[in-house]
Amino acid sequence: MELVNQMLPNVVELFPELVKAFMDTLIMVFISGLIASIIGIPLGVILVITRKGNLVENKLINFILGKVVNIFRSLPFVILLTAIIPITRFLAGTTIGLRGAIIPLIFASAPFVARQVESALLDIDPGVIEAAQAMGSSPFEIIYRVLLVEGLPGIIYALTITVVSLIGFSAIAGTVGGGGLGDFAIRYGYQYYRTDIMIVSTIILLLIVNVVQSTGEYFQKKLSH
Repeated sequence: MELVNQMLPNVVELFPELVKAFMDTLIMVFISGLIASIIGIPLGVILVITRKGNLVENKLINFILGKVVNIFRSLPFVILLTAIIPITRFLAGTTIGLRGAIIPLIFASAPFVARQVESALLDIDPGVIEAAQAMGSSPFEIIYRVLLVEGLPGIIYALTITVVSLIGFSAIAGTVGGGGLGDFAIRYGYQYYRTDIMIVSTIILLLIVNVVQSTGEYFQKKLSH
C-alpha cells in the first residue's frame, strides 16, 4: 500500500472519483450501445432488403436512408457533439454529464451499427435466401429466419466494433464535460498535470476495450458454423 501511495498519490487521493468515472463510462456505453443497436439493426436490415434485386426492392427508401446514414457517419464525433446540442438539450434536459453524453453517442453509433449490420447481412450466401423463397417463405419470414439467423455472427462482431468505438467516443465526450473516464482524465489529470491519473485512466480504458473485443470475438466464433 505504501508503494501504491508513492507511485500513484493522486489516484489514491481521488479513488472514489475514479470509481464513479469508471461506472459512468460503463453506464454511458451500455445505454447508448443498447439504444443504438435497437435503432441500427433494423436500419441495416432495411438497407439490405431494399437494395436492387433484393426482397422488397425500393430505390427511394434505400437512397434516402443510405444518404442519412452516410451524413451522420461522415461527421467527426466532436463536431456532431456540438452540432446536435439543441436536440441533446431537448431530449436529455442538459448537454453535460452522463445524460448529456448519451444522446450524441447514440447519434454517432446508430448509423455505424446500420452499416456494419448491412455489411454482415450482405455476406450471407444468396443461395440460402433463394432456397427460402423457393419454399414459399414471406419476406418477413426470410428476414427473421434466414437473414438474422445466418448473419448473427457478423452482427455480433459488428456490435463488438460499435462498443469499442463507443468507448473511444465516450472518452472524447469527456473533453466537453461528458462525464466518465475521459472527463476524469481531462479534469484531474491533464489540467493539473497529474500524470498518474492520465496513465491509470488510459490503462483502464484499454482494459475495457480488450475485454469487450475478446468477449465479442468469443461469441462470434461460438455462433459461427
